[in-house]
Amino acid sequence: MHEGYYYTYIVASRSLTLYIGMTGDLRKRMFEHKRKLHEGFTATYNCNRLVWFERFVDPSNAIDREKQLKRWSRSKKITLIKRENPTWIDLSAEWFTEFELTWTPNQAKLVPLTPPSTPE
Repeated sequence: MHEGYYYTYIVASRSLTLYIGMTGDLRKRMFEHKRKLHEGFTATYNCNRLVWFERFVDPSNAIDREKQLKRWSRSKKITLIKRENPTWIDLSAEWFTEFELTWTPNQAKLVPLTPPSTPE
């Protein structure tokens, strides 16, 4: 992700509950959603699959887009997602290792500080 960009994004749960957000660091924000690092709607409803995003240079444009999408009907949001991502794959699925998504501090004494290398 380029540092100068801002993102409006939609995450979904497996049951297709939708959440719309805006961030300046999409990778970091997806990590937070996947790890449920913040209490709230996405953690409660397991919205952790990135199904759509749009990139902006100007943060005010990203904020405006977020507000616009939040006013849309559910069916219009689904149409947007299906147009860009017809199978609703998690666009961030390969951004993190299993180790990154499951490591907890109480495992620090049990596992090395670096993730294990993957066999080639």
